[in-house]
Amino acid sequence: MDLKNYPLDALMEITARPGIVFVKGQGSWLWDHAGRRYLDFVQGWAVNTLGHSPAALVEALSRQAATLITCSPAFFNESSARLAATLVRHSCFDRVFFANTGAEANEGAIKLARKFGAKNRNGAYEIITFEGAFHGRTLATMSASGKKQFDVLFEPKVPGFPRAKLNDLASVEQLIGDKTVAIMLEPIQGEAGVYVATDEFLRDLRSLTTKHGLLLIVDEVQTGIGRTGKLFGYEHAGIEPDIMTLGKGIGGGVPLAALLAKEAACCFEHGDQGGTYNGNSLMTAAGSAVLEAVLNPAFLTNVQESAEYLTGALKALSTKHGLGEVRGRGLLQALDLRAPIGSAIVEKARDKGVLLNSPRPDTLRFMPALNVTRAEIDAMVEVLDATLVEIKTAAAVAVPTA
Repeated sequence: MDLKNYPLDALMEITARPGIVFVKGQGSWLWDHAGRRYLDFVQGWAVNTLGHSPAALVEALSRQAATLITCSPAFFNESSARLAATLVRHSCFDRVFFANTGAEANEGAIKLARKFGAKNRNGAYEIITFEGAFHGRTLATMSASGKKQFDVLFEPKVPGFPRAKLNDLASVEQLIGDKTVAIMLEPIQGEAGVYVATDEFLRDLRSLTTKHGLLLIVDEVQTGIGRTGKLFGYEHAGIEPDIMTLGKGIGGGVPLAALLAKEAACCFEHGDQGGTYNGNSLMTAAGSAVLEAVLNPAFLTNVQESAEYLTGALKALSTKHGLGEVRGRGLLQALDLRAPIGSAIVEKARDKGVLLNSPRPDTLRFMPALNVTRAEIDAMVEVLDATLVEIKTAAAVAVPTA
């Protein structure tokens, strides 16, 4: 590929991108326009459940594209009906609404909760969310998020999202009032730096919402579809939420998301919710292919074993270099760097052929394909080790001696 023929400045500037263009992906690996290979531990931000261009997904998309790509959402189609039935069968929910992105699914969850409040709680509309939360980039989901960078963007915000502190039940209780209709949280706050809502906290929230007649909404856009070692993150706590959202991993690389709810919470009326491409045959066929692979009995066992291996490797690396804790669950993990060197590590590791993510200056986040191999984990750790040595050496040289 000759970049002179494709000027990159034709794309709108929304983030700092390195001057490489990816043209091919397979499994845990990406290739750029110059033919260089990279080990990918970002995977589209926990999107590529089965890695890049897995055969099962390619075959499902090809087969479905030759049959039916999309029809109006005013009609049923076989692919969406099949995927919805599978999700309901393997969860605690009764109904599914398909969307295109996690933000759209979360927007739908907010609308559903507010409709529930209008019908059942005298117009209650407030949804308690949490500091550090990330629910998307629509105006409502940014308003619901607890990301500090969002606080001054695109004012005025959508009202109705008081924020509590994660794993602090008292901070939740003091926010509950007549206007409260729901509590919404991620089982793991990924964008904040991979902070886990404890199983005890989730159980306490379930008890609290039941006591007050509130809805419990779990945003599993990042944690759903096997990422934590179980199909859904809420399963670790042994609870049944009222509403759940999925995105990222459910499509395995294509734009697909879902809003799931128990029957008692399903109060949309005709015309309340919709979307031109929602539940189209092509994307939901891809979702079924991903879900079929993840539901293989050996798949989640392998995720759990790979997660334990990654945790052990990161802890050993932390001990060696005097770093902080390893946080997370399953194959969504973080390493506390104890210093704002995340961006430097990402850049130097990329130069060595490994793609990493730093959601905060002092944190690395690891989101590999769920079928990542131990050899690939070892290769990533080897590069990260060398990168840390390089950064520490440069820092030591930069400090003048007495």
